[in-house]
Amino acid sequence: MVTEREFKDFMAEVCTPVAVVTAMADGRPHGTTVGSLASLSLRPPMVTIALDHRSALLSSVRRAGRFGVNLLGAGQAGLARTFAAPVPDRFAEAAWYPDEGLPRLREAPGWLVCVPQRLIPGGDHVLLLSLVTRVGGTRAAAPLVYGRRTFGTHSAFTPRPGASITDQIAAFAR
Repeated sequence: MVTEREFKDFMAEVCTPVAVVTAMADGRPHGTTVGSLASLSLRPPMVTIALDHRSALLSSVRRAGRFGVNLLGAGQAGLARTFAAPVPDRFAEAAWYPDEGLPRLREAPGWLVCVPQRLIPGGDHVLLLSLVTRVGGTRAAAPLVYGRRTFGTHSAFTPRPGASITDQIAAFAR
């Protein structure tokens, strides 16, 4: 049996793009940071994202019937942290505006408008297979990526020093 810790440590080695997924529901913007954005299909253009099945954003996406993907640039780690933290009003700390009725972050270099086609439960998350109805943004910044539990970009990623012998012994003891 794989432990949760083993799985998390393995997945920490997989670099992912960083995006803030947004929706508008009940007259308010909703959003969260995700590292699960992936291309699914070219014809038609589709992406996948995974959201925690308990997340308020998933509920908002279900009600709104669509969502936005703000692809973050290398200088936006603080924005990613804001939308990943349990902050009561994440949008109070971000410059944004409505675009097709969806919250769009002003400085995000990439933008997608998506319509979920299928929602598939998987463990503690729900996978959204979604049609892309619009692509926007400048894509002028290097992409923000997440790997080894830190933000960076694929061209400026610096290796972390190896774990100390004490940390390795502690890891085996778990």
